[in-house]
Amino acid sequence: MPVRDSYPDGAPCWSDLTCADPLGAQDFYGPIMGWEFQELGPAYDGYTMCLLDGRPAAALMRPPAGAERLPSAWNVYLATSELASVLDRVTRAGGTAVLGPHQVPGAGLLAFAFDPAGAAFGLWQAGGHHGAAVYGEPGAVCWHELTTPEADGSDAFFAELFPYQQKQVGDGRAVDYTEWSLPGSAGLPVCGRSRAAVPQPHWATYFAVPEADHAADQVRGLGGRVLRDPFDSPYGRMVPCTDPGGARVTFCQLP
Repeated sequence: MPVRDSYPDGAPCWSDLTCADPLGAQDFYGPIMGWEFQELGPAYDGYTMCLLDGRPAAALMRPPAGAERLPSAWNVYLATSELASVLDRVTRAGGTAVLGPHQVPGAGLLAFAFDPAGAAFGLWQAGGHHGAAVYGEPGAVCWHELTTPEADGSDAFFAELFPYQQKQVGDGRAVDYTEWSLPGSAGLPVCGRSRAAVPQPHWATYFAVPEADHAADQVRGLGGRVLRDPFDSPYGRMVPCTDPGGARVTFCQLP
């Protein structure tokens, strides 16, 4: 597939895994995703690119100094062409800015924030690095969604940051799920929000794999944990897991 080199404002554009053991993460994700790895060196604190056929698909990084006990987790970054303006809207809408704007040399501007319910997310203003150069194929991210018990509040908060068009997919009661599209996404959803009684609201990352059942076997063999046996959905065959470091991830065999 062609290299992707742009994302509309508000679209998830990049994912990286904060983990205490990046080499162990390479041993786990490499065979499942078909990735090769490129460490960027001391200037970037050992930040490691995950490459699919030479294209940046995601990344691995250690916790920042002083936060070594931070739980392993996949982070999502929302694209923006005006990071400072969006970060200002974060605080005015009731969220908390915790980092940034921070210049990543040769790459772009970075920020981190929490929504009012406590879900962490990143913001990325592209410079030399636009985000994932591959999307929606085996070995790449194929979906992001915000999982939170604060459904209405989360919908309202993120709509203050970006011009999301939020469409209810479930009945709003037993199943409360909204798909979020953008003016620059041709009406197609770029991410979603799921209401669930989770102890910690979070953004979830889905990666496409050739075969979900084979991926489940690989997860078990590589020291991860399958949280639910592979199951079919309208969006593909899913297998929710945790990696050996405890980070949640869902592998998806696309329809």
